[in-house]
Amino acid sequence: MYGVGAMELSKLSPGKGSRKAKKRLGRGEGSGAGKTSGRGEKGQGARSGGKVHAWFEGGQMPLYRRIPKLGFKSRKKNLGLNIFNLVNLDVLEQFESGQTVDAAALAVKGVGLKSKNRAGLKILGRGEITKKLTVKAQAVSATAKAKIEAAGGNVEIVRETV
Repeated sequence: MYGVGAMELSKLSPGKGSRKAKKRLGRGEGSGAGKTSGRGEKGQGARSGGKVHAWFEGGQMPLYRRIPKLGFKSRKKNLGLNIFNLVNLDVLEQFESGQTVDAAALAVKGVGLKSKNRAGLKILGRGEITKKLTVKAQAVSATAKAKIEAAGGNVEIVRETV
C-alpha cells in the first residue's frame, strides 16, 4: 500500500529552523531569564500591567500637544439649527402704518441684516409697537406676535429664507 515515496501524516515535522522554542521565564538564575525575567530592574516596565502608550514621550510635552490646532467648525451649522437675523419691535416702529415689513423692507431702511446668514428673519418682542403693520418673517416670538396683533397688525410666517 505504501510505496517508496509515500508520506505519512504521523511522520511529518516542521522544517529545520522554522520553529523557535518559547522563552521560558523565571526558571532560575542558570536559565539566563531568572530573577527579573527579562524585565530589567524596577520602573513601570517591570511591573505587572505596566505599559506605556506608543505616543508617550517620557513626560516631555507630547507632539500632539505641541503642534498648533488649526481650523474651526461651527457646531450650530453642523447640527442644522436655525440661526436667524434678529429684529426687535422697537426697530419696526420706524415704518409707516399699513406698510408690509419683511427682510427686503428692513434692508431698504438700513437695518443691518447679515448677508451670510441664510436662515431668515425672526421678530422679537423688545419694545412697543403702535402702528398697524403686516409683518412677514420666518419666525416670530409669542410676545412680539401678541404686541403686533394688539396694535391692529397681522403676522405672516413665510418659509422662504433671506
